[in-house]
Amino acid sequence: MLTPRLALLLTLPPLLWAGNAVVGRLVATSVPPLLLNSLRWGLVFLLLLPLSWRLLRHPGPLLRRWPYLALVGVLGMGCYNALQYQALRSSTALNVTLITASMPVWMMAVGALVYGVKPTRPQLLGALLSLVGVAFVITHGELARLAELHFLPGDLLMLLAVFSWALYSWLLARPPAHMQGEEKPAWNWAETMMSQLAFGLIFAVGSAGAEQLWTGQPIHWSPALLLALVYVAIGPSLIAYRCWGQGVAEAGPALAAFFVNLTPVFAALMSAALLGEWPAWYHGAAFALIVGGIVVSTRRPAASS
Repeated sequence: MLTPRLALLLTLPPLLWAGNAVVGRLVATSVPPLLLNSLRWGLVFLLLLPLSWRLLRHPGPLLRRWPYLALVGVLGMGCYNALQYQALRSSTALNVTLITASMPVWMMAVGALVYGVKPTRPQLLGALLSLVGVAFVITHGELARLAELHFLPGDLLMLLAVFSWALYSWLLARPPAHMQGEEKPAWNWAETMMSQLAFGLIFAVGSAGAEQLWTGQPIHWSPALLLALVYVAIGPSLIAYRCWGQGVAEAGPALAAFFVNLTPVFAALMSAALLGEWPAWYHGAAFALIVGGIVVSTRRPAASS
């Protein structure tokens, strides 16, 4: 059941991730994207150190579960952002946003193929409403613009990114079968995040190193860049991943995925605010459709007589 508390848990991440997209665009000329991602998670690592000292002093549970933790860390903190940043180099924001809007479909597909959880009719209808809502945002209410879409090389990378996030979310909710009988470590939220970050950060740093070897783009340090780093480390990383993990555990990955589509709506509103523009009618229509998709997806299918 979707309670107000659970709705808040799942709404905060897309709100903070929208801010991450806006901030990322503002500092795009100051720091390469993959290097920004590795600096972001490196700062999170330092912030979590004082809160996760037990994990480092007693690494036994971490070492026993390392294959699972390495997988979720690489998928959730390394692959998704790295693939998304690379996709934007050879695709368009329109294509990338639309592919991201297919997240509920991919989440249901992973649930059906990997975990045997078949999507319900309300979930499929909710996914359609949510996808139309995102289309309203990115086309400014002119859905005919979708006919201008063309397949680009970066689209495949974005599909892989969405798939990695879907698999990451399901793994959070349902670890592998051989682990489900194990007693979970008595980790607090910071230790749980650190256990994933310890592996995800390795991938993020490696991606940034490869980017530097390929492009050689330097960093232009400034107070604005430092403030951006603090924001992306605390908001879209610490707070958002904490809320997402707890929300997915309580609501399930299929329902949680619908909230991801609030991200482009929030990002559009933030961008409009920075430009001094009032929200347009299509922002309200998109928000209504996406929320409608969330509400519809929570309905139980009618029992057959």
